[in-house]
Amino acid sequence: MGFKAAGIACGLKKSGKLDLALVYSQLPAKASAKFTTNKIQAAPVIFNKKLLKQNRTFRAILVNSGNANSFTGREGLKDAEEIACVLGEASGLKKESILLASTGIIGRRLPLAKIKAGIPKLVLGLSHSGLDKVKKAILTTDTFTKEATAQFNLGKHKITVCGIAKGAGMIAPRMATMLGLIFTDARITQKALQKALGIAVENSFNCITVDGCMSTNDSVILLANSAAGNPQIEQGRNFNAFLSALNTVCLRLAKMIVKDAEGATKFIKIKVRQAKNFREAKAVALQIANSNLFKTAVYGENPNFGRIVAAAGASGAQIKERNLKIKVSSLEKKEINVTVSVGSGKADAVVYTSDLTPEYVKINAQYT
Repeated sequence: MGFKAAGIACGLKKSGKLDLALVYSQLPAKASAKFTTNKIQAAPVIFNKKLLKQNRTFRAILVNSGNANSFTGREGLKDAEEIACVLGEASGLKKESILLASTGIIGRRLPLAKIKAGIPKLVLGLSHSGLDKVKKAILTTDTFTKEATAQFNLGKHKITVCGIAKGAGMIAPRMATMLGLIFTDARITQKALQKALGIAVENSFNCITVDGCMSTNDSVILLANSAAGNPQIEQGRNFNAFLSALNTVCLRLAKMIVKDAEGATKFIKIKVRQAKNFREAKAVALQIANSNLFKTAVYGENPNFGRIVAAAGASGAQIKERNLKIKVSSLEKKEINVTVSVGSGKADAVVYTSDLTPEYVKINAQYT
C-alpha cells in the first residue's frame, strides 16, 4: 500500500504500554478528515484543520495516547507545533506535511521531553508490519484493537482501504471519543476523497453512541497516496466502488467501538422505520439509544418497553401513538435488535449502541 508504521512506549501511560505511534506514507498523500463538533477542540484538531484548509499533500500522522492535549490553550498549540517540527527534523519531512492526533486525559500539558525523545525511535522503527503496534499505541480504555480492511479491483489494479480506530467511552455522534485512521493506495481526486469520507462517516461513526458524551479530540483522518496506480477516481461507477469499500471499513470499525463500549455486555441495533424523513428517523433512534432508562433495562434483561415508547415520544419527531409499533429481540442474547415503526413516512435510520452497566460507572469514576 505504500505505508509504513511504528509504535513505542515513551512513558505517557502509567502502565508502560505503547503510547506513541507514527504512520508514514512513502508517497505524498491527499488527505480528508472529519473532526468533533465540540466547541472546545483539542490542539491537534486545531492544528490539523489549519493545514487541511491549504489542500496540501501529507506524509505522516503522529498519534499519542495518555494525554489529550486539550484545554491547554496557546501552550498546547505550541506543543503540537513543536512536536511536528521535531518529527520533521527526524524524518526529513516538512512539518506542514505532518498531521497529529492525541487521546487521553483533558487539561494537562503534553510531556514534551518524553515525546521528543521517542520520535527518533519511531522513525527508525518504521516498517510495513508496524501497524500492529500502532493499533495498540492509540488505545485508552479499549479492551481490544480495532482494524478493518476492504479491497476491490479497478481493471488490473487492486485497491486497498485499511483502517484502525480506538474508542470505548464518551461515544456520541458528531463524533465520539474516538480516533479513526484510514489509509488507501487509491488514486483519487481531492473532491471525490472528501465526498466519500463525508458519506462514510455519516453512515458509521455518526451512527454510534455509548453514553451520549462528546469529546474534544474526535478525529477521522483518511490518507490516499495513489500507490495502486489506478485510473484516477472521480465520479460514477469507480467512485461508487471506492465508497463501498470505505463504507465497509468505517462501519466495521464503528461497530467494534460499540462492542468495546466501557463495561458493556450487550450490542444494540436500533432501526427506526417509516419516519417522515431521515433526520426524524435518526432523531428517534438516537433518543432511544441515549436513554439511560432503556440502556439499563437492557442490561437487566428487563422487557420494560415503556422506556422505548417514552424515548421515542421525547425525540421531537412527529409520532402518533396509534401508529407506533415496537419489536425487540430476546434480551437474553449478546446482540439485541430493536425495530421502531413510526408510521408517518418512508424514511429509515439505524443507530448502534450498548447497554449501561455498573462497570461503566466504575471505569469512569476511577479514570484519571
